[in-house]
Amino acid sequence: MALIVQKFGGTSVADPDKIKAVARRVLSKQREGHRMVVVLSAMAGETNRFVDLAGQMQDSPDPREMDVLLASGEQVTVSLLAMAVKAMGSDAVSLLGDQVKIHTDDRHTKARILDIDQEVINRHLDAGKVVVVAGFQGVTADGEITTLGRGGSDTTAVALAAALKADQCDIFTDVEGVYTTDPNICASARKIDRISYDEMLELASLGAKVLDIRSVTIAKRHKVPVQVRSTFTNNEGTWVVEEDKSMESNPVSGVTYNRNEARITVSKVPDTPGTASRLFSPISREGIVVDMIIQNTRDGNLTDLTFTVPRTDYKRAMEVLKQAAAETGAEGVTGSENICKVSIVGVGMRNHTGIATTMFEVLANEGINIHMISTSEIKISCVIDEKYTELAVRALHDAFKLAE
Repeated sequence: MALIVQKFGGTSVADPDKIKAVARRVLSKQREGHRMVVVLSAMAGETNRFVDLAGQMQDSPDPREMDVLLASGEQVTVSLLAMAVKAMGSDAVSLLGDQVKIHTDDRHTKARILDIDQEVINRHLDAGKVVVVAGFQGVTADGEITTLGRGGSDTTAVALAAALKADQCDIFTDVEGVYTTDPNICASARKIDRISYDEMLELASLGAKVLDIRSVTIAKRHKVPVQVRSTFTNNEGTWVVEEDKSMESNPVSGVTYNRNEARITVSKVPDTPGTASRLFSPISREGIVVDMIIQNTRDGNLTDLTFTVPRTDYKRAMEVLKQAAAETGAEGVTGSENICKVSIVGVGMRNHTGIATTMFEVLANEGINIHMISTSEIKISCVIDEKYTELAVRALHDAFKLAE
């Protein structure tokens, strides 16, 4: 008898019929003798609807009140699923984040899980119930409702699996698993059977939207086997697991892209100790994540700093940097939102040569200019003009024979 945590996304619980289908799927596993914990997102579109409603009340909605509003979406789905399970002759209980005691920090709308109280869930499991937990939400030490940000239900599910020492965590979504690239761009994209935590971390951080990066981090830390699979078929999905030797045979496992990128350049920065800190500290205080950074030294003890930030944070970052640049004596700040980051990922890069050269040659042959480059042991990323995104992805997918 295994303990299984299953998470179902918004498209999986989009209407009453789909919720009933989820109930049947969950009960089929329970009737095999397994203990079942189910994590649900809000119905598809509900979170966006709440955001729109909040915008009609305040131009910049209060973060605490946003959490109270957003958390209500999961409350609907968990209660409906519990009802569906009961109607099918089994027993279930729905629990919100503050009832489970999913403890988080107090950063509203972007909270991080600190720990999870297992007592309530284990008590209901011992009574033979299906435990249905609201994803995406938690509670502070002061009893305040918090939400975990986009993709937070994945994080809830994997964190629960880790805390409960579950045998596996199934992430059900509207795709069959993790693909070698986006099937909507490349028709020859192939489903990957097994992928390492490190590869999945890179793919998630570089734009792949199958799994939230925080959930993969937790899975790796606690060695939780995660399966990404479709709600609408019975096919086995992609297993995200510890690396093994077979994964090193291919140099590249996948190609991904991220359009949510913007590039900022601070020109003629005094090349003195502490200047970079004075530029980046205000951005950090705003909670803006800086990704790729390039420094170009000029004559006259000056330098240019170019880096990327999420496009959604571009305007705010520009405002903050213009003030910081003036204070440090830099000449000015320029930027562009019309870029995209295209990346290749694979643990096999560690023992294969010529991967970067091949990537650069492929892009050059397609007439695509590279603006920035960053690398790690298992990934290479290039910033290019956004208009070439699909061309670059298809060309790289073909060049590394990922359809085979």
